[in-house]
Amino acid sequence: QVHLAESGGGLVQAGDSLRLACTASGRIFNNYPMGWFRQAPGKEREFVAVLSWSVGITEYADSVKGRFTISRDSAKNTVYLQMDSLKPEDTAVYYCARGPYFSRLEARYDAWGQGTQVTVSS
Repeated sequence: QVHLAESGGGLVQAGDSLRLACTASGRIFNNYPMGWFRQAPGKEREFVAVLSWSVGITEYADSVKGRFTISRDSAKNTVYLQMDSLKPEDTAVYYCARGPYFSRLEARYDAWGQGTQVTVSS
């Protein structure tokens, strides 16, 4: 069974940066899109970014475009989310998820991590 583990969350101030990592057990990333989602308190989980593992195509939510960058390290079976210029509204639990579809929709992902908390103070 696929296991995804997020790390790198924490408490930062507005304007700071964080890099989240999502590491998978086994070689499960080949040709699978990898996505990041987030859920703020009292809100539904929302799409943040997605990466096509095989060709490197990326897509971002408008709210994070230009500030967040999704990337991969195939040798480490890890996908990253570099978050710059963080804002208080970025506060949420961040989840990584595995394809099989390149999509903004949660239902298109079949494996999820447990999440990592990101808190941005003003």
